[in-house]
Amino acid sequence: MRDVTTAQPLDVQPTPLALLLLGREADPRSERGVECPGDLPAPSDPDLVARARAAKEKLGDKVFVLGHHYQRDEVIEFADVTGDSFKLARDAAARPDAEYIVFCGVHFMAESADILTTEAQQVVLPDLAAGCSMADMATAEQVAECWEVLTEAGVAEATVPVSYMNSSADIKAFTGKHGGTICTSSNAERALEWAFQQGQKVLFLPDQHLGRNTAVRDMGMSLEDCVVYNPHKPNGGLTPEQLRAATMILWRGHCSVHGRFSLDSVNDVRERIPGVNVLVHPECKHEVVAAADYVGSTEYIIKTLEAAPAGSKWAIGTELNLVRRLANRFADQGKEIVFLDKTVCFCSTMNRIDLPHLVWALESLVAGKVVNRIQVDEETEHFAKLALERMLALP
Repeated sequence: MRDVTTAQPLDVQPTPLALLLLGREADPRSERGVECPGDLPAPSDPDLVARARAAKEKLGDKVFVLGHHYQRDEVIEFADVTGDSFKLARDAAARPDAEYIVFCGVHFMAESADILTTEAQQVVLPDLAAGCSMADMATAEQVAECWEVLTEAGVAEATVPVSYMNSSADIKAFTGKHGGTICTSSNAERALEWAFQQGQKVLFLPDQHLGRNTAVRDMGMSLEDCVVYNPHKPNGGLTPEQLRAATMILWRGHCSVHGRFSLDSVNDVRERIPGVNVLVHPECKHEVVAAADYVGSTEYIIKTLEAAPAGSKWAIGTELNLVRRLANRFADQGKEIVFLDKTVCFCSTMNRIDLPHLVWALESLVAGKVVNRIQVDEETEHFAKLALERMLALP
């Protein structure tokens, strides 16, 4: 029997990703972000609300606070405007007099705000670790390798990249450089229609579900028209023949929140709540979208519930902070609004922006120190902005 007391330690070195997740390394280009460089106030501090209010008042018009719909209520309270990622980036661009843009969202959103605002404005993300798992699923190196695979298969020249807003600045820049456009969950169909006027195929990044649902549900394609490129497999796990036959080449990425909803979730809620309307985001799986009564973006979900008759019942397939906020908002109208899944599921990275981080960021600005500034380099910004401008020009 081996004597474990004399065993030598294994010479195993942790990978860069493992160190990053442990908070021991920094990768400024990663959506995962890095550890907070400052001393945060304690979450138990009873004066946090008063401190946030005081700091914001001292900064006045110099600061513009953006709050994504999925943020905590304690943060939304201090947002000057709320909305989805693209709406907030445009709102920031519409406030050129605001010296500081404090983006309470995730990393790719702050990048987009930096791209669309002026050089005189500085974008701050209260917690650099507020990233997006979906955006992380497509790196610049992986996408460059994918393009090589498409080139070798003889289809790259006929392929137009369309990237979801929920992607890093690097991916947006790749898209702009290769003649593609950006899309949101609201205009994905228009973006695809435009892309098919430019080429015969689309490389859709990084959310396979939005790409598939738009192509099949909204544009009448078949599931057979779509293939999934897996960046972790040689050649994406696809043969040249499969790439040549495909119309939609979908990146193997997904939203960790919307991807958890299942057909069982839909069937279960219909059994529990007779007459319920199922309303889901298009980032959900295809079988969930097919079984739902209504499908649309975050803004669509909000407007649908605003227009819903009193006493109606709704099961919502999107992030829990928003669902809970909407349930409270419309409770006095007798609208029953529940989360589609029985299991509680917040967007864990979005939830990293809490009141202590916001207070720290605002008080640092009051003290004349800009923390956690998000800056996109000049070349990346140029091509990313090109892709965004193509989206803005869509009919």
